[in-house]
Amino acid sequence: MKKGISVKLVVINAMIAGVYAALTLVISPIAYSQIQFRLSEIMVFLAFYNYRYIPGLTIGCILANLFSPLGMLDIVFGSISTLIVCIAMYFAKNRYLAAFLGAVITGVIIGGELWYAYQIPYLINACYVAIGELIVLVIGALVFKTLEKNDRLMNLLALK
Repeated sequence: MKKGISVKLVVINAMIAGVYAALTLVISPIAYSQIQFRLSEIMVFLAFYNYRYIPGLTIGCILANLFSPLGMLDIVFGSISTLIVCIAMYFAKNRYLAAFLGAVITGVIIGGELWYAYQIPYLINACYVAIGELIVLVIGALVFKTLEKNDRLMNLLALK
């Protein structure tokens, strides 16, 4: 049987995109500011386990960023940041290294975006964003480490 894009994979990616966007919008006061704390970013750990969920995560970020106060700037650069983070996470062999890489990549890209939008010094923006992202991604690493103990759930999500 040929492996390709199945209806199941499309549906799972659509669900991932919807949940990511909804979680971001629910916490929008802290999801779009200079000090970002997007709990939805925990979901990028799905890419650590399975690259086939990267489209859903990226589309979810695009959908969430449609409501960003930065508009098109966040739609483009925020979504590119998520895509790069997901790819880096997939290739990282250690979940904590993946969290660190995600924080650095997000800090660099979103820090630049916020510098451009608000004219606040780049390094301050990059550090604030990276710290917020690192906290969320370490929480994500711990959540997924716990989820790994549930073989049934991991098999259902095709993460094993």
